[in-house]
Amino acid sequence: MQDPHVLFNDYAAKQRLKMTPQRRHILDVFLEQSGHVTSEELYELVKKAYKTIGQATVYRTLKLLSGAGIAKEVDFGDGVTRYELQQGDDHHDHLICEGCGENVEVLDEEIEKLQEQVAARHGYRLTRHKMYLYGVCPKCQGKKKS
Repeated sequence: MQDPHVLFNDYAAKQRLKMTPQRRHILDVFLEQSGHVTSEELYELVKKAYKTIGQATVYRTLKLLSGAGIAKEVDFGDGVTRYELQQGDDHHDHLICEGCGENVEVLDEEIEKLQEQVAARHGYRLTRHKMYLYGVCPKCQGKKKS
């Protein structure tokens, strides 16, 4: 992946937007995160060091990061949009617990091949996809047995 700072600067310039210190700080805090983060969670982290940043600025900047190809929106079906770092062509799917909301990133080459085969059977050439598998995690399964 190209340097996210360069990507964001280029994208902002194309959108005729300035690269403000606030946007740069939001980018830096986002890049420190692993996993999935909501705009509210990122806002809480950002305001620790930059008290004057508003929640709307964080939300709009996440949308810009997504447009720049740095962040990717993830929807686990619970009404909350999360963001994760877009790792170039690196692709993964998600297992999501319907009990506690835990999510696990999975990469399975067999599933990827099957998706290509299904698309080809129908005359499609896949360009992208998202796959969310919903179930109950081992922890929640244990709770229901008790």
